[in-house]
Amino acid sequence: QVQLVESGGGSVQAGGSLRLSCAASGYTYSSNYMAWFRQAPGKEREGVAAIATGTGGTTYADSVKGRFTISQDNAKNTVYLQMNSLKPDDSAMYYCAASGQALFLRIRLAPSRYDYWGQGTQVTVSS
Repeated sequence: QVQLVESGGGSVQAGGSLRLSCAASGYTYSSNYMAWFRQAPGKEREGVAAIATGTGGTTYADSVKGRFTISQDNAKNTVYLQMNSLKPDDSAMYYCAASGQALFLRIRLAPSRYDYWGQGTQVTVSS
């Protein structure tokens, strides 16, 4: 039983920054991976970034490497997504997710491997 609540979304101009937060509660000790996904209207949900909660190791989608950073504050049971140099193509509903499994590299950004999901927070980037 893990509950996830995202916050920090909003509207920003291209080139701007946003920081998303995902507050976790419940049996968070069982979450081996935390990740951010996004879904734009008419598009499939795609993995953005993942972090191994035990080691801090990170995985990023190619489209956001160098611009986004995922981090965690274990004391606060919170995962963050710092988004810099935002582009209109980054506009989407962003979701936080947790997995209780040990995920190999090839599946760390696969939505089907995640057990718990937040409600989403909207990010809109204007040109």
